[in-house]
Order: sequence, then structure tokens, then C-alpha cells
Amino acid sequence: MKKSLYLDYAAATPLDPRAHTAMEPYLKGEFANPSSLHTPGRRQRAALEGARTQIARVLGAKPAEIIFTSGSTEAANLAMQGVMKGFPRGRVVISAIEHEAVRQVAAGLGHEGHQTGVLTVESSGGVRPEQVATVIDDHTVLVCVQYANNEVGSIQPIAKIAAEIARVRADRIARKVATPLYFYCDAAQAGLLNLQVARLGVDLLSMGGSKLYGPAGSGFLYVRTGVSLRPIMFGGGQERSLRSGTENVAAAVGLAQALELVQADRATEARRQAVLRDWLWQELSTHIEGLTLNGGIKSRLPGNLYFSVTGAAGETLVSYLDAEGIAVATGSACTAAHQEPSHVLLALGLSREQAESSLRITLGRATTKTDLQRLVRVLTAAVPRVRQLLPQHAKSSVQ
Repeated sequence: MKKSLYLDYAAATPLDPRAHTAMEPYLKGEFANPSSLHTPGRRQRAALEGARTQIARVLGAKPAEIIFTSGSTEAANLAMQGVMKGFPRGRVVISAIEHEAVRQVAAGLGHEGHQTGVLTVESSGGVRPEQVATVIDDHTVLVCVQYANNEVGSIQPIAKIAAEIARVRADRIARKVATPLYFYCDAAQAGLLNLQVARLGVDLLSMGGSKLYGPAGSGFLYVRTGVSLRPIMFGGGQERSLRSGTENVAAAVGLAQALELVQADRATEARRQAVLRDWLWQELSTHIEGLTLNGGIKSRLPGNLYFSVTGAAGETLVSYLDAEGIAVATGSACTAAHQEPSHVLLALGLSREQAESSLRITLGRATTKTDLQRLVRVLTAAVPRVRQLLPQHAKSSVQ
């Protein structure tokens, strides 16, 4: 049996053993409802609030500004629907390459009568901060820009975008326009980036444990004090009445521990992954003709490599590599079932053919140079074989 090699860390990460250790008491003997007044309940409450404080410390936020959720998708729904519920005629603006969790919420809001707008991106995958003000009108309540893209890995200049939004706010105040303007950031892929919310200038920010070496099914939403947010789930009034339901203490504890560990080592790990990523691209582009990098190499997540392989279907390459024990992707795992080309790549200006011939490789903590050398060998052998499956007229483009 071929040894398994996992290179799809943008889709999911393994649970850090240290996070599991922190969770273990709450998976075994320690149990109770954190809202109960008895001693076991108070112990659960103390653990939950400890996790909240731990996350707040990493973000430079207040503990009361952290709302626990079941993951990034729920957090995105709470952020967007929760804000827009208070403004039935309000408008929401999203970037063209947002995750489906944001895109689908925006689409749903559109069906409910909200106006929507889209921020275009450059071929590198970046949003130009100076463009932001041009798509905001006096009815715009919420602007949504992902910190780092889950497919192409582009890192957005969030602080600069926030500064542009702040200027629009100041202009509204001067003109006595009462409509508030909030900035929401999906930071699910941003574990190795600076998460200080004051520096970023965001009003809402979400993350999930499954991309942070934390437990799947865990997440949180940062809500800056003063943001008008309404619940989208109703019940017992947990999480400041914004997310009812008995809290998952074990998941919250594991998430907090995983986030702190990722952030503590982020600078060193980011440099390590970037060196490996750059070496990998150099080797692949040297040994395989017809490769084109999707997006820019600058302002890109250190472990992300996403490229088009002329004359080879991405899904076929994924299947070939999978048979060799190597797990990679064609793009977002959340949209793989739709059988449609990546909206991210189309927004960057790629053709449908280029989008369908793309391969995404994402590195993680366990990735070594030896692993990548194996990938280079297997992929170098795979591409010519996959290209042979093309009709004769299509082969000429790669010869």
C-alpha cells in the first residue's frame, strides 16, 4: 500500500494533539450544562469562559465580543444575516472571490429584497482598496471581504480596506447620513496571519476550528462592541442571545487552544511553508511544460500553490494522484460537488478551460521537502499520461 501524503490543508487540518488533550476532560468525566447553577455546571461555564478569554486575547478583543458557533459557515450567516435583519432596505457588498458561505448568504439576502454589490479583483486575486468607496452608496450597510482566499490564497489588504470604509463613515457623519456601515471579514484561512482586530479595523471576523488544527464543528464570530446584530437562531438565549443552544464546551476549549498554538508559531511556520512552496513551484514549472500560476505569488498564503495545467483536466489529475496516495484538490472542497468551474478563477480572468485544468496544493505543519519531492516525481509522470487522454486537436496547444 502506498504511503498517504496529504496536501489539502486548505480544506481541512488534523486535530492538534495538544488541542485534543485540552478537550479530553470535557469529552469524558466533565459534563454538565454551562447554564446550570450547580457545581458541575459552573465548572463547564468556567471552562467555556476561559476559552472565550483565550480567543479574545489572541485577537486583542474583549471576551464579550466572542460568540461561539458551530463553524465558519454559521459564523458567516450570523454576521451577515444578523446585521442585515436590522436594515430591511440595506445593501450588502461582497468581493467577487468570497467563499460560498458568504456568496450564498448574499444571494439569499438578494432574494429577500436587499440590494447587493460586488467588488471586482485584479488578476492577482487582490482587491484594490481605493475601489471600495466606489461601490458603497448611502444604503450600503455591510461590506464583506475575505482575509485570505481559500482557493488561490490571495491575502487582502484588510487594514487598508478598513481605512477606506472609515473614510466613508466619516463622510456619512458629515452629511448626517444615519445608515451605519460595517466591515465583515471571513478569516477562516488566516491562521498564519496577524489577527489583531484593532490593527485590521474590522467590525466582525469569523474563523473555524477545522482550518486551525482544531476540532471540526467549532468556530467563533468576533463582534465589535457597538455593532447592531440580531440573532438568526432562537432558544435559551446563550451567547448573549445571539446564538441559542447549549454550548459545546469541549469544542470551544479545543478551538481556543488550537488558535493560540497556531498564532504562537505563525511567523516561523509561515516562513517554512513559503520556502517549501516556492521550491515546489520552481521544480514543477521546470519539469512540466504548460503550467500557469493562478493569482500572484506576492500577498499569497505561504502554503498555497494553485496552478493550471494546460491540456490536462484537474479532476483527472486529482484522481491519478489519489491512486498514488497523494491527496490534492482542484479548488474549494465546499463547491466540488457542483461540477462548475471555480468562480474564483473566473473572477481572476481565467477561461473555463483554464479553470477546469487547475490543481490546488496546500501545505501544512506536517509537510516536508521529501513529501514534495515525491509529489514532483508523481505529477511529472502523471501530466503527460493525462494529456494523452485529450482529443488530438487539443494536444497541439501543449506541444
